[in-house]
Amino acid sequence: MTMKRLLLSVLAVTLFLAAPAVAAELVVIETNYGAITVELNTEKAPLSVANFLAYADSNHYNDTIFHRVIKDFMIQGGNFSTEMAPKQTKAQIKNEASNGLRNLRGTIAMARTGVVDSASSQFFINLKDNGFLDHRDTTVRGYGYAVFGKVVKGMDVVDKIGTSATHTYRRFSDVPVEPVIIRSVKRVEQQ
Repeated sequence: MTMKRLLLSVLAVTLFLAAPAVAAELVVIETNYGAITVELNTEKAPLSVANFLAYADSNHYNDTIFHRVIKDFMIQGGNFSTEMAPKQTKAQIKNEASNGLRNLRGTIAMARTGVVDSASSQFFINLKDNGFLDHRDTTVRGYGYAVFGKVVKGMDVVDKIGTSATHTYRRFSDVPVEPVIIRSVKRVEQQ
């Protein structure tokens, strides 16, 4: 190895080690069952993360519920009060399901209707690997659901919520009998 190459290699390593680490964006979902810490993937799902954070920062999620709980599948929340009254939402966003992130156990994804680009405030956390929700193609059925982060602490809380007894309330099915309240969603201050 020539001296020039050696110096360039040392310089590259030094610059790499001196570069500030990019902190992940973390949020804590405080519920009446406990706290869930989620790491958001700003690189692969920038629109979904920005959308979720805009709702969190405006306190939209405060005092909403996980209104849909299906054992061994997922828990869904982000827009309904304990009386199942919907909150006003912002514009719907583009579906980022083609970002390569998969609907694995503990991941958080945007909920949507049968329309591909219809996600707004609702999200769900996967209780198990749900590959059938992943992006397969650009058809309505195959487009999938955009994963935008993963639970890094509090999966025991998610699992506990996932075993809630449910019933049909008004026109809604799979509603927990005892409300699972989202008290707040807040960013974690990075040191």
